[in-house]
Amino acid sequence: MKAGHFDLSGKVAIVTGGNGGIGLGMARGLAEAGAAIAIVGRNEAKSQAAVAEIERSGARAISVVTDVTDKAAVAAMAERVARELGRIDILVNNAGINIRKPPHALDIDEWNSVIATNLTSAFLCSQAVYPAMKAAGGGKIINIGSMMSIFGASFAPAYAASKGGIVQFTRSCACAWAADNIQANAVLPGWIDTDLTKRAREQIDGLHDRVLARTPAARWGGIEDFAGIAVFLASPASDFVTGTAIPVDGGYSIMG
Repeated sequence: MKAGHFDLSGKVAIVTGGNGGIGLGMARGLAEAGAAIAIVGRNEAKSQAAVAEIERSGARAISVVTDVTDKAAVAAMAERVARELGRIDILVNNAGINIRKPPHALDIDEWNSVIATNLTSAFLCSQAVYPAMKAAGGGKIINIGSMMSIFGASFAPAYAASKGGIVQFTRSCACAWAADNIQANAVLPGWIDTDLTKRAREQIDGLHDRVLARTPAARWGGIEDFAGIAVFLASPASDFVTGTAIPVDGGYSIMG
């Protein structure tokens, strides 16, 4: 396969939650492959730091402060990216939060917050970029699910519901937009060393050791482990791959 299959030169990628964690790992990979990057998030200082890092690598990047749960704000974000960077080819729906409580202890505001941030935002952002992708003759949507798209967990009812929904939403987009040459796929991260999972290790006794014991790769993932899958799913190399949900978990999900 020629390197050109993975070349993103001239492409523009939006990465929600791209200022840290898995989103930043993906943004770095996309930038290294030649894409210009729009970092979308609520923390302007953190986003500007990510933009500066990407620019130091030689890629173009901008920060767009956006509440991805707000339809008008998302529409304005997409319009600004198209205006400033010229087009929209790739969308990574990565923004996400978790509130760790069993179902009987979770209140409705907490449920709504997690669903809006993790699932509704993916719908709003995908809908907002669709016209630009269609006009460009195609596009790539990468939705970030989770192991909780597959497994249950007593401490993550809203998170698991949102991540299960991400997979089914991805499949709907893949079916609806195939005729427009838009591929939509989901990535299901395993246990990755991020700020979010640092809190999990503080809140769940024995989690670190249990993860290592079940993971064939015998380590937690790092955000750098998401650069390659992002480039693959954003590039011509994956033009015949759509509607999938790909675990990136060191083998965690194949263990009994």
